[in-house]
Amino acid sequence: WKTYWGRPDVAWFRIGGEDILLWSQRAAMTTLGTALHVAGHFADAASVREVDFRIRERIGDSEHMLIVVKGKLAGTYSNQGRFEEALSLRRDVYSGTLKLYGQESFEILREANNYAVLLKELKHFTLARSVLHKAIPVARRILGASHQITITMRTQSAATFLHNPGAPLDEIREAINTLEEIEPIARRVLGI
Repeated sequence: WKTYWGRPDVAWFRIGGEDILLWSQRAAMTTLGTALHVAGHFADAASVREVDFRIRERIGDSEHMLIVVKGKLAGTYSNQGRFEEALSLRRDVYSGTLKLYGQESFEILREANNYAVLLKELKHFTLARSVLHKAIPVARRILGASHQITITMRTQSAATFLHNPGAPLDEIREAINTLEEIEPIARRVLGI
């Protein structure tokens, strides 16, 4: 990645308005960051993804791609235990996705789930429930009750009650009822 970072933002030729050298830089950075992350080298993956983001930002890459790279970086930070930095990025990714795609999109449902999972892990139960409370009805309407994301969000919502030591008994009962309701759906759809 250090090789690519030092190169100028000019290429030898352009195709369809796209710099070929810049495209290959972005592709190489994305591939390297993913490979390091999958191999469990999270510190190195974070460095590569940080540089990848800066390169994309510097050359004016699309808002969609900047959000994608931020989301990957948030995942890498989480795996490193850098939870506050991950949370800040997840919040940015969630709000950026909401602005870019709106509330009725697959992308916002995926990012709402990712954001809520991290919020739950950091014991921000009320905020996690709030995010899921908005997203679950949209997921049911757009994707259906049997879609993996809908099932996952409902499971996460129940978990926010079950993991919260201060949750009232009626919320715990509601969580158990939800899990009992989605269990046969999950078995059928996900094979678990």
